[in-house]
Amino acid sequence: MKYRSIAAPLLLPLVTFGIYSLVWSVKTKNEMNKYGTGIPTAWLLIVPIANIVWLWKYSVGVEVFTRRGMGRHAAFWLMLLLGTIGSAIVQHEFNRKVAPASVNVPVSV
Repeated sequence: MKYRSIAAPLLLPLVTFGIYSLVWSVKTKNEMNKYGTGIPTAWLLIVPIANIVWLWKYSVGVEVFTRRGMGRHAAFWLMLLLGTIGSAIVQHEFNRKVAPASVNVPVSV
């Protein structure tokens, strides 16, 4: 999983009229599927009702990827009800899981 700023899923959808929300969802889905989460194709996002089922499957993937750091119910309701704010919270949880391995923090001497 790539370390991303939480400002990206929070603010970029406002500038891109919601397109970045789709891009973020697809990118994070693909990265989570590399770890074996089994989230279905993102084409379901554009199908009414199926997008809610897809969001549930994505939330299950979040729970698996974060090793229960964020539960499926929390991820689902955050993203469904809060939209970009929920996505930013989920991204923060992703960052907590990948930060030690992939972020170079400068050490002051």
